[in-house]
Amino acid sequence: MTCSRCSFIVNGVFVALLTATRLCAADTQADLKAALAREIIGPKQSMDDVRKFTAARVPPVPEAKSVAEWEQHANRMRKETLDRVVFRGEAAKWRDAKTKVEMLDTIAGGQGYRIHKLRYEALPGMWIPALLYEPEKLAGKVPVFLNVNGHDAKGKAADYKQVRCINMAKRGIIVLNLEWFGMGQLREAGFTHARMNQLDLCGTSGLAPFYLAMSRGLDILLSLEHADSSRVGVSGLSGGGWQTIIISSLDTRVTLTNPVAGYSSFRTRIDNFSDLGDSEQTPVDLGITADYAQLTAMLAPRSALLTFNDKDDCCFASDHALPPLVAAAEPIYKLYGKESRLRSHRNSDPGTHNFFLDNRQALYRMIRDQWYDGDDKAFPGAEIASDKEVKTADELKIEIPPPNEDFHTLATKLAESLPRSEPRPADSTAAPKWRDARVKQLTGVVKPQRYDAAAETVSTEKLGDTEVIRWRLKLNAEWTIPVVDLARAKPTKAALVIGDEGRAALAEKIEALLASGHRVFAVDPFYFGESKVESRAYLFALLVSTVGERPLGVQASQVIAAAQWIKSQGQFDSLTLVTVGPRTSVIGLTAAALDARTISAVELHQPLTSLKLVLEQNRTFDQSPELFCFGLLESFDVPQLKELIAPRPVSIQ
Repeated sequence: MTCSRCSFIVNGVFVALLTATRLCAADTQADLKAALAREIIGPKQSMDDVRKFTAARVPPVPEAKSVAEWEQHANRMRKETLDRVVFRGEAAKWRDAKTKVEMLDTIAGGQGYRIHKLRYEALPGMWIPALLYEPEKLAGKVPVFLNVNGHDAKGKAADYKQVRCINMAKRGIIVLNLEWFGMGQLREAGFTHARMNQLDLCGTSGLAPFYLAMSRGLDILLSLEHADSSRVGVSGLSGGGWQTIIISSLDTRVTLTNPVAGYSSFRTRIDNFSDLGDSEQTPVDLGITADYAQLTAMLAPRSALLTFNDKDDCCFASDHALPPLVAAAEPIYKLYGKESRLRSHRNSDPGTHNFFLDNRQALYRMIRDQWYDGDDKAFPGAEIASDKEVKTADELKIEIPPPNEDFHTLATKLAESLPRSEPRPADSTAAPKWRDARVKQLTGVVKPQRYDAAAETVSTEKLGDTEVIRWRLKLNAEWTIPVVDLARAKPTKAALVIGDEGRAALAEKIEALLASGHRVFAVDPFYFGESKVESRAYLFALLVSTVGERPLGVQASQVIAAAQWIKSQGQFDSLTLVTVGPRTSVIGLTAAALDARTISAVELHQPLTSLKLVLEQNRTFDQSPELFCFGLLESFDVPQLKELIAPRPVSIQ
């Protein structure tokens, strides 16, 4: 017979013990989390590393001792930039498409000019609204000007831009005022600039729509009866300044250019974080074909006015941005004997990020001196008051045929037929040759590096029965990554763990691995955990891509180097790569696909099942830089990466 009191006491002891066990486990996990979070490399290390990594890869301006030698360089850089950066993938077909233009209604401007509304296709199905400012009295050939705008929500209706267009038209110039992606009438989610990288993922240049919108605009201007092909100008502020240097350096039809507070050399940007550009300003591989210093020199011998602001509250302040550009361009203009065609203007009133009166009048004077022999009567340098002629956005609105293609819709359509890949052969004897070819293809996409790891012990401690060693791994003097090494007893198998939230968030998973007899190495690769870049992280990830590398390649290479170092730490029967989260799952699969010798198995927790989800979720580059690796989806999705890892096991937990 059972005593109820004894039963209560026994049960009470059981409950107390169970509660104590749970509390003890919670305390252990909290201690483990604290041990994982302890600083190893410090908050500035990754920032220092990525700056040095990118700076070492920006090419210098090539030297030239003659015009012929320079033109050989310039023609090569121009061709390589167009072929290898702008018109990659499907964009090569867009390049050859016929420009479709639809002229719409005409509205009254002010005295001496009228405004034609029009729309045209930058590429098939992507319509750009534009305004053509035309002098009422036209005779013979007259200059034409492309006025582009930057990051201004008002777009083509911005008052300072309208005044510039009006002043040019009143002085006899035909002007095309373009709308820009993400601004004005094109201020839509699908045109967010960080979504252009969705095209990159599909192996098609996200830069191409930007370039085509401008080059087609020039096509329209030069098709006009009165267009003088020897006097073709472009100007713009901020993102418009960026557009101006891009089209003017790469399209030699432009004969006078005025980029305003719109760009600086990649070398300058590495040291001046305010200049780090968005996706379009830092496109994939531009930094290896032509830095902005080279693009500036490539303007020679054509007329160029470089305008910067002394107290710029946005970016590209004159003190740091302007001198390296002038230093790059001046010797080239001197070779041509055309020094007078290169000018710079520094604005101090108001000196902020602007294309206001002082900067506009600097442009008028440039046009006067270069195209009108300095005749102030033929082309006055002072602005004609036109504020009362500025129109509202509604008055300037242009209907766009729905649906209008944008970055997201284009990428989604491209992805329908991707990836284009050769499946693993059924014949096992053919598999090694197939794998070698596919690994070579993957290598060409992600551009991994070969790193040798040099380890430095930072600290050691005992956490109960767990030994904890913290390491700094130095990888070829390019990167330093943190590693926490945890072991109980003498394990014969090892696990390398990475996670989207960094190593400090992996305590529960690491405890399970320790309990199952693993020696665990928790690693934070570039951009994760303690290896996060301290400031403007995704802009530095863009910089990695523009200098010819890939964030995914850097991360996978770091994981491989860590895995190889781990193998050297003991006689392990196996090394399992464990990932926690969708982003690190792709890094882990890529690393294991590239390295068949070191990584024995892959274990995925909350993995990404397909890169197409990046498009379905309409993600932007800043949310997950490594998932936008140029051309990855063109040849590999998650199943194709797993194919390369076979016959090694890949499990999803």
